[in-house]
Amino acid sequence: MNFSYKTQRYLILFGFLTVPLMLLCAFALYPAAALFYFSLTNWDGLGFDQQWVGLANYKEVFTRPDIFAGFKNNMYYFVGGLLQTSIAMYFAVILNSRLKGRYVFRVLLFLPYVLHSVATVIMFKNVYHAEYGSLNVFLNAIGLESWQQMWLGNPQLVNFSLAFISMWKYFGLSMVIFIGALQSIPNDLYEASKIDGAGSWQTFRYITLPSLRRVIELMLVLTLTGALEAFDIPYIMMLGANGTSTFVINTVDMAFKFENFGLASAMAVVLLFIVLFFIVIQRKVLFRGDN
Repeated sequence: MNFSYKTQRYLILFGFLTVPLMLLCAFALYPAAALFYFSLTNWDGLGFDQQWVGLANYKEVFTRPDIFAGFKNNMYYFVGGLLQTSIAMYFAVILNSRLKGRYVFRVLLFLPYVLHSVATVIMFKNVYHAEYGSLNVFLNAIGLESWQQMWLGNPQLVNFSLAFISMWKYFGLSMVIFIGALQSIPNDLYEASKIDGAGSWQTFRYITLPSLRRVIELMLVLTLTGALEAFDIPYIMMLGANGTSTFVINTVDMAFKFENFGLASAMAVVLLFIVLFFIVIQRKVLFRGDN
């Protein structure tokens, strides 16, 4: 069957629009709508016996302090993410210069991001182990025995230890994003600044930093959402024990451990709105000068 050029064009456009929309509905919109529906029911996750309870689950979410208690642990990941972003920018500026062997350093620093979270956690279990862990062994070797700690057994240190793992894992991704943004800055600006006698700090402050503003905004959004959704590292390493449980871990436990999928769905919806709220506040407060 032969179609005219105009018909073929419409068919191609229809196909390119239809398939993405179908995938969006199947894997994003429908699951989101189902999640909201489940949050209005009392459901154990088995069968179709879903008792309608309206907003009772949301009322329980906001009246149970233990549900939101995990957010204090999310703060460790947020602060760690801010520190990681700052250090990643610093390394990106250095590795974007004509440093000898910069490509090797880029690969080495990006490698942790490629590793699976399970492999990363297993590796850091051997680093943090109280007896034969490489960190305590190293401290002992350099004469700092007093600094040796139970990095995962001490409730005062365990969240710092886990946040450092997250920083180490995602540092390379932040650095690569900054390097890509730095390479888009015209060299003419730097050459003009040298002619005008600007120093390294002045060049960074008045050329590099303003040019990275949009990327910094993106990194802050990723840091915020990543901190609020922290799950894999504390769950794999500690299963939420010893005061390491985050809000997402509490949500997963509510669904699969306590078999209360209705309340867990409500917690997930609340988390979604919390993330959206903080993103809006972040844009309004930090970037209110943008048009």
